[in-house]
Amino acid sequence: MVSSDQRRKQLAREKYLRQQERRAARRRKNRLRNAAIAGGLALVIAAGAAYAASGGLGGDKDSSADDAQASPSPSEAPDPCGKPAGGKPGDEQWKKEPSMKIDESATYTMELDTTCGGIAFEMDASKAPHTVNSFDFLAGEKFFDHTKCHRLVDEGIHVLQCGDPTGTGQGGPGYTIPDENLKDSRLKDNTYPAGTVAMANQYDAQSKKGRDTGGSQFFLVFEDSQLPPDYTPFGKITKGMDVLRKIAEAGSTTDPQTQNTPPNATVVIDKATVRKS
Repeated sequence: MVSSDQRRKQLAREKYLRQQERRAARRRKNRLRNAAIAGGLALVIAAGAAYAASGGLGGDKDSSADDAQASPSPSEAPDPCGKPAGGKPGDEQWKKEPSMKIDESATYTMELDTTCGGIAFEMDASKAPHTVNSFDFLAGEKFFDHTKCHRLVDEGIHVLQCGDPTGTGQGGPGYTIPDENLKDSRLKDNTYPAGTVAMANQYDAQSKKGRDTGGSQFFLVFEDSQLPPDYTPFGKITKGMDVLRKIAEAGSTTDPQTQNTPPNATVVIDKATVRKS
């Protein structure tokens, strides 16, 4: 005789399998639709995904890539994260990049206390001094506290993008910083390895315009991702890859107005701190 607990587990497994089948069917449908519209599917997704990861300050323009990676609706995927701490993002802006105050011979660690769990990454001040100095400054000003991670891409490339207090992909600190470390030896074959932390920017490879437009938005790479070496790699994740995978598993849903792809999980940075190692 099947116990009530066994029956409950069986029903849960069956529900999970149905959800997985619906997700797979939706992805197949999206891929076929995009193939009919765009023709060169692989090229469209590759170019669109790269733009989606880097378009932080410039916003989204390529809806085909977002549709291709859109995941199940929040009603199908339970939110794996907790409730945000009390408080709201700041709106302070600065006219120019902060003066250099970091020790370029040191390593700095940024710790993100998020609703989904702790994430930490080491920042290399010797290779990306402007970027690390800016993050040290912004964290000290509590700029990242209470901000949402506003974009999840998990098809073609695998990144979670954060650092915008407006949560729209359009916000920043008011100043920009130069691109750095674009020839890092770790970026082999145009691949940003899993665990890389890099800056979003507005660079357009076709027009070759938009260099040195990094602000506060950054992306966390949770699986090896092919991207052109146009985005400052400045950190390596030391804690929280399991947190990122949990967020990715919950999927994302395309915003019909902005065509952005926010994660279904409630990913909010409650507090960000930087310490010198």
